[in-house]
Amino acid sequence: MFKEWLSGFSLKSIFFPVFGILVFLLLWQVGASKVHTSLGVFPGPVVVYQQWNSLVADHQREKVKEAKFYERQEVRIAKRQAKDPSYVGTIRGYTGKPTFFEQIFTSLYTVLAGFGLASLIAVPVGILIGLNSSIYSALNPIIQIFKPVSPLAWLPLVTMVVSATYVTNDPMFSKSFLTSMFTVTLCCMWPTLVNTAVGVAAVDKDLLNVSKVLQLGWLTHVIKIVIPSAIPLMFTGLRLSLGIAWMVLIAAEMLAQNPGLGKFVWDEFQNGSSNSLGRIMVAVLMIGFIGFLLDRAMLTVQRFVSWDKSQVLR
Repeated sequence: MFKEWLSGFSLKSIFFPVFGILVFLLLWQVGASKVHTSLGVFPGPVVVYQQWNSLVADHQREKVKEAKFYERQEVRIAKRQAKDPSYVGTIRGYTGKPTFFEQIFTSLYTVLAGFGLASLIAVPVGILIGLNSSIYSALNPIIQIFKPVSPLAWLPLVTMVVSATYVTNDPMFSKSFLTSMFTVTLCCMWPTLVNTAVGVAAVDKDLLNVSKVLQLGWLTHVIKIVIPSAIPLMFTGLRLSLGIAWMVLIAAEMLAQNPGLGKFVWDEFQNGSSNSLGRIMVAVLMIGFIGFLLDRAMLTVQRFVSWDKSQVLR
């Protein structure tokens, strides 16, 4: 029995994924060698791996330069204070070019902020319209109008609104961050809102009858009956929204030239060096890999909060 389980586990969890990846890499290498662009041959797996190592080395060199930059300032301030004990030095921030990995962190921070804000809006509104058919009828036309709007249409409007309203001499957040975040929010909230409403409206009638018999208050009814029953569809919406948020962010960063992975891709495209295609391909793979990790993280949260632990989640 154990041997059968082990062989089944190994075949499904290890062999098939590894086999699929190897076939993909082989097809990629063969196909890439036959595609010639203005910047040279399309990068295959080997070239992409080399560019990955190059980006890692660039990041390490930039971190060394940053450390030396702050060290020079500290030494200079110490010398001034040795001559004048009352002197108070000021440490200036490092303004070097952000590295590939710093761009990744910027994109992750932005997408999670935009997705978080979208979820805070979409989940309560979805519960509300799922419970009340009149409110659903009133809001449904608005939802259907704004749901298909492209981020390329939202971005100019969001940029102008942020520039006009976010005026301060000591900003907590940069305008580029707010522009990207609000664009992500406006584009990714709809799957969560719709799926939450559908899940709430589809609560089993037996559970609703139990709630009536127990005379549960409205808030208790929502917390104890509605939300647990709607969790599967709610998380389906959240996973879809997170995937959309990640795609929208990359597009917004490329178009608006806001810091992040999208800007990295666009800068490399504009650079047009012999390494550009390889570096863009590294970014493409990283974008896909991060999207996969975000989806797995959301799936893990769903498994943790779901009351039905026997449910098969993929």
